[in-house]
This record gives sequence, C-alpha cells and structure tokens, in this order.
Amino acid sequence: MDKSISRGQLSGVVTPPCSKSYAQRALAAALLAEGESILRNLDFCDDTLSALRVIETLGAATERIDERTVKVRGGLAPKSNILNIGESGLATRMFTPIASLCNKPITVEGRGTILYRPMQMMIEPLRKLGVAVRDGGGLLPIEVCGPIRGGEIEVDGSVSSQFLTGLLMALPLAEEDTTILVENAVSKPYLDMTIDMASKFGVNIQHNDYKEFYVEGNQKYEATDITIEGDWSAAATLLVAGAVAGKITLTNVSMLSKQADVAICDALVRAGALLTSEPNSITVEHRDLVAFEFDATQCPDLFPVLAALAAAAEGESVIYGTHRLEHKESNRAEAIKHEYEKLGIEVRLEGDAMYIRGGEIHSAETDSHHDHRIAMSLAVSALRSDGEIMIRDAECVAKSYPDFFEVLESLRVKE
Repeated sequence: MDKSISRGQLSGVVTPPCSKSYAQRALAAALLAEGESILRNLDFCDDTLSALRVIETLGAATERIDERTVKVRGGLAPKSNILNIGESGLATRMFTPIASLCNKPITVEGRGTILYRPMQMMIEPLRKLGVAVRDGGGLLPIEVCGPIRGGEIEVDGSVSSQFLTGLLMALPLAEEDTTILVENAVSKPYLDMTIDMASKFGVNIQHNDYKEFYVEGNQKYEATDITIEGDWSAAATLLVAGAVAGKITLTNVSMLSKQADVAICDALVRAGALLTSEPNSITVEHRDLVAFEFDATQCPDLFPVLAALAAAAEGESVIYGTHRLEHKESNRAEAIKHEYEKLGIEVRLEGDAMYIRGGEIHSAETDSHHDHRIAMSLAVSALRSDGEIMIRDAECVAKSYPDFFEVLESLRVKE
C-alpha cells in the first residue's frame, strides 16, 4: 500500500494503542501462570497477534472477552514442535528461552526481516543452561530442547535486551537458581519493564546495576487481572506530530512509565516544544523548535521520530546511539539518511552519532523500507512539507499501530 500525506495542522485528543512491549510480556507471563489471567486494554497489532499465537501453540487457552480484553488459561504444554513467531524480534528472543523449558524439541521460525536479524547471542547461554540447541549460523530457524536449568551464565547484552528478557521470564520456573552476568546491557528500561511485569504475576527478579541478575528457581507465576498501559513508542510519534504541526493531548499515558520511550518528553523539551503533563495525560503544543542533542542508546526505537523532530528544528541536531539501529526492521540509520535526504534534509552519520540539519521539507516519493517506524516518521514530516509526500509500503505500520494513518487524519484540522 502506498500512502500520500499532505501538509496540515493537527488538533485533538487521542489515546495511543497499548504498549506492545508490555502486552507481549503479559501474554508470556499469563502462559506461564497457573489459572486464568485477564489482560485488558489490548490492541491487536501484528506483534501482539504473533505473541498470542505463540502462547496458544505453547499450550495456553485464550478467549477474547471483548475487542480489547483476553482471558488466558496458562499451562506450558506445546501443541506443535514448530513455533512461528512472525516478524517480531521480541517474540523470537523472549519465547525461545520459554520454549526451552519444555523437554521436547521445538523449532522457532519466522518470516520477513526477522530471518536476517542476529540470534547468535542466545546459543551458548542456552547450551550452558542445559538446553540442546541446533541453529542456522546464528539466524532462524533455531531448534531448542530443554528443560532449561539454572546455574551461572554470561550474556552479551550489547545487541539487544530481548534475549535477557526471555531468560528472566523463563528461569523462575527452572529447578535451580540462576545468576546471569551481563556485559554491556542496553535498553535498560526494557529490562525494568520485564521485572515489573514478572512482579505483577508474583515472580521476583533482582539485579545489581544491570550487571548481575539473580533469579530464584522453582517460583510460580500467579494468574492476575491486568490492564496494559498506553504505548510510549506510539505516543512519541503522536507527540512529535503535535510539536511540529499543532496541539495534541494524549490520554492513558503517564510520565512515570517504565517504558524507554517516555524519554521523548526530554527530547521535546530540549527542542523547545511546550509540554503539559497530567497524571494520566500529556499535551504537546507547537513552538518554534531549536536544534537539540539527545542520547538514544537506551531508547533506539525513538530514532526515526527524533529525525522528524530534528528536521523541523532550526540548526543542526545530534542524536547518539546509531550502533543500536543496524539490526532493526531495516538498517534504520541508513534508511533515515536515505529517505530524509529525498526530502531535502541534510543527514550525516559520524561514529555513533547522527547529525540532522533542520529545514524545509520538500515533496518526494519515499520508501518505508518495510519498517513501521520509518513510515510513521515520514508521515510526521509530511505535515510540514511544501506539498505531499508519498510513502511506499506504508502498510508496515500494522506491526505496531494498524490504524496510525486513520488516527493521524482524524486529528487533521479541516480547512
């Protein structure tokens, strides 16, 4: 699907979808819990649907109570030896250790860009925990056969926190206690989310400055009734849209969230946008924007929308942490540079930093690189273009925010 977005102003109130990161963790915990859990405020984007199918394959019984609520009866009892995780990086790296709790071979496979994303960091740690692993050179498909046991392992945390999340979710059910020594942990807020979600299901995980994690074995997940909070990744895109083109209020979001992408608020303030926070909402209003510096190492998903913010700011902004972008749905650093230069924006990649000089946005035909966050970033910049921007393969937004374009259009001020 190709989508054309024209210049315009935005105004209104909107509730972003639920956090897919929290939703997937909640689904995993509900699978591992004894009894029936109720998960409320779910939005069924592609990644959440993938996680739902995975827990069903692994033995959970699910029932949709209404459009945004699912009942999950837990129980790890695989119905197939094939676990298809779709195109979700989190589902791959989280459910592989969970599948390793089972004493039968299970092959984890996927489709699309996930087939080219690195999985090597999982292989040796799982083997040291007693799991038989067959892999395709560090890529999917991967076959695992447990049961996983505890012990002491080292994990390279420099590429992604997602595998560590999977270990932290699975190892409370191992027979032995586990100490995980982590080198260069990244995306620490996502690890906080994992620990937070586990605690909501009665499981305790401790750590020492994200360098050592201690997981007691033989714990039990307890079924619970939980409401999933709003997604700060989606909220970030909407807030930047308001900052560059109007005034928007978001509901069901909190500045106290453990989600990494709440850091967008800091970037917006540095850029000169006007933010007003309430306990369960936040309002952003356009002001003349100025260049800013921001370290996105711990929140790499913000890079594309930060590019849209920087493109609208006067002067040259610098965003640090580009090394985190190579193994996403696209090589996001290169994709941002390529597409924004089509719009007339100067982008330089130097070392671990991206430099973006703000300026006028020109009409162009662009490509999403089949990356939902690139597509949404380009749509935000289109709001201040001198005409219209066409985005190819715009349907990729379904990965995280299926009705993004409809929501954006509903906020447009009618002339």
